[in-house]
Amino acid sequence: MKIIARIYNGFESKFGVPRQAGIVNGVLSEIVFEKEYRNPDAFRGLEDFSHIWVLWEFSENEREKFSPTVRPPRLGGNRRVGVFASRSPFRPNPIGLSALKLEGITYDENRGPVLTVRGADMKSGTPIYDIKPYIAAFDSITDAADGFANETFKHSAEVDIPQEAANGLDGTFVDAIKEILAHDPKPSYHHDDRIYGMAYGGYEIKFKYEQNTISVLSIDKNS
Repeated sequence: MKIIARIYNGFESKFGVPRQAGIVNGVLSEIVFEKEYRNPDAFRGLEDFSHIWVLWEFSENEREKFSPTVRPPRLGGNRRVGVFASRSPFRPNPIGLSALKLEGITYDENRGPVLTVRGADMKSGTPIYDIKPYIAAFDSITDAADGFANETFKHSAEVDIPQEAANGLDGTFVDAIKEILAHDPKPSYHHDDRIYGMAYGGYEIKFKYEQNTISVLSIDKNS
């Protein structure tokens, strides 16, 4: 398969990237296409759709040997399920599939057509293999069973960002950090008082867990 585009956003490392598409909608991303695929005709009619399917590569998850079972973090990291019953990035082929909200298409002189999307679950620079329109009449199954995910993705944490940590920062940026942390980026089997660091949008965010709250300690510009 050929890489047709890459996505760019504030997620500078894997840690902190949402575990599923659409759960952190305060984050905008741009999809920039390779030169070969920048013909505006390829995008004709796409602006009429509100959402798109994005087929992409788990480009930083390499595993030499196939494992038939995985341990989803949301199940505590101890319970195993079949790889085909999970959305683990460690798959026979490292391919991801995400439904994203299409905010708009701009035509840049240097970058060609650029898609602005909301709710991405990909690190900045992730390779993209294909784009397809999301069609609700066919792609939405309202009575589908969610398996173990029905319980595990209901979790949301309280987030406390003190005023001194947010001083001088854009309110939208602070809200995005709060939304990302609310979905609890740490491994679910960690239950200690360690300090975590997350790189996002050119900043290093330090935080820790205090009872049922994520407390942000600092938001510092990366050097």
